Amino acid sequence: MSETSPAQRRPSGELEASVLAALWAGDGPLSPAEVQSALGGRLARTTVTTILTRLHDKGAVSRSRAGRGFVYSPIQDSAGLTARRMRSELDKQDDRNTALARFVSQLTSEDEQLLRTLLDAADDTPQRPGTGPQATP
Repeated sequence: MSETSPAQRRPSGELEASVLAALWAGDGPLSPAEVQSALGGRLARTTVTTILTRLHDKGAVSRSRAGRGFVYSPIQDSAGLTARRMRSELDKQDDRNTALARFVSQLTSEDEQLLRTLLDAADDTPQRPGTGPQATP
């Protein structure tokens, strides 16, 4: 088995991002072979299937039976997936206050203003039971 040098390795998450992009561009659920084709055939079908299985295990895609195999669909759009990942990372922190404070301190002034606007709008929106500021994770 040959070892891949660090210079030849893809950045972490690049394959998953490519597969998700192919699913988002699709007109409906796609099989691994259809995803492989959408990616230009540069990945082996087994690699695509492995990535789709990992994305399913992470809750990023759904799958349903189609013949002897599966077809896959994204559960969320790109923005929704990013939000879910941010929430997941925050949930891993013992000190949420510090993590959020550091996140906010690194925002651009435009992003900070956007966040303030979104938070103000959320304050004006009636909350579903169990989702307001007093809700515990």
